[in-house]
Amino acid sequence: MCDLTHKYNVPGPRYTSYPTVPYWDNDSFSGKRWKESIKQSYRESKNDGVSVYIHLPFCESMCTFCGCHKRITKRHEVESPYIGAVLKEWSLYRKLLGERPIIKELHLGGGTPTFFSPENLKKLIDGIFRFAHMAEDAELSFEGHPNNTTKAHLQTLYDVGFRRVCFGVQDYNEKVQHAIRRVQPFENVERVTRWAREIGYTSVGHDIIYGLPFQTFDDVNHTIDKTNELRPDRLAFYSYAHVPWRKGNGQRGYRDEDLPTTEDKKLQYELGKKRLTDLGYKDIGMDHFALPTDALYKAVENGTLHRNFMGYTPSKTHIMIGLGVSSISDSWYAFAQNVKSIEEYQHLVEKGIIPVYRGHLLNEEDLLIRQHILNLMCRFETSWQIGEGNNINFENVIDNLKELEDDKLIEICSNHIKVTEKGRPFIRNVSMAFDLKLHRKQPEIQLFSMTV
Repeated sequence: MCDLTHKYNVPGPRYTSYPTVPYWDNDSFSGKRWKESIKQSYRESKNDGVSVYIHLPFCESMCTFCGCHKRITKRHEVESPYIGAVLKEWSLYRKLLGERPIIKELHLGGGTPTFFSPENLKKLIDGIFRFAHMAEDAELSFEGHPNNTTKAHLQTLYDVGFRRVCFGVQDYNEKVQHAIRRVQPFENVERVTRWAREIGYTSVGHDIIYGLPFQTFDDVNHTIDKTNELRPDRLAFYSYAHVPWRKGNGQRGYRDEDLPTTEDKKLQYELGKKRLTDLGYKDIGMDHFALPTDALYKAVENGTLHRNFMGYTPSKTHIMIGLGVSSISDSWYAFAQNVKSIEEYQHLVEKGIIPVYRGHLLNEEDLLIRQHILNLMCRFETSWQIGEGNNINFENVIDNLKELEDDKLIEICSNHIKVTEKGRPFIRNVSMAFDLKLHRKQPEIQLFSMTV
């Protein structure tokens, strides 16, 4: 397996979208065409509901493992103006849709959503649903920081409809925690997990990471031992994405040689996956595990698992509206990203302008390739019909997959591809074989994290 790790450990996308952001055609994109795509998609799929992602960018301190867009501050007076801007942006989208949409999924991400007070979070959610309907099976979720999530946060959000919460754990070794500037004792995670269950949350998730600076095989084992004491309903077991070249990234507090070697990182992954499956967790897809009672696993069983900019979700909507700075929206026919400056964001929405600054309009080829990559990411298999996509030469895709087949990472039968159990850790590499834009223009500089 180590030989395969060396062979396939290359920079590659995580495929929360296709095309990936570096390959968007921003020249043909415009705010006008973005709004047209939203209206078209809503006309076609409004009964299915929409998803809403809200980016809350503030953090009181910098975590050096994080690649998310954030603003470091201890000034909590920034909360109210920002919430006002988000609700203003939401009103612009509601006018575009022309009626009260059905929200099937809503997620608060960041940054640190629990930077905001419970009262302000309630104001935000009440403002969103003042002019929207909540679907009967809606899933409302948020990311909680174990150090600052209070019982009032959990109770307040539960009272307005939230039933899922995810806590960022990363690792329980103190040396690792100091390196990534995220020091949080097990007791803090235990406390917020217990509170969430006492209140009635039906899904409590933990995020843990392998490949962190100074992290060892024993550290991963210890973290999984402690995680099992709390038995979260679902787990994200992520590979640390070392991308220190990205603007605004804090991943410069340690040296490259402080990171586990490729071989050690692969052993950490294999240990973690085996331990989690032995403990009763089901392998959902790239990086994700869930207990059989969790909605994410049930989505795998009934074939509704979906992947978008929020990661894996139990159901699919054609429209995902991203609110807040840097948020990315998806109309199915187009992607759009908001401006990244808080000041510019607030200025634009105050002027009544949907604050997107770049995006991509999907053509026929994009839509077909996107579906194949979604199939692989969510079901580890895909197939196509003879003649599908007149401009797509699937023989080239098969050629791209040949080495993966030779290494028994996939099985190819006529017009069907299935990822083997051995191949699951390399799902990003399999998906890359379908990425025609990547093959047509290889990046001259490193754009993506390593696949292993």
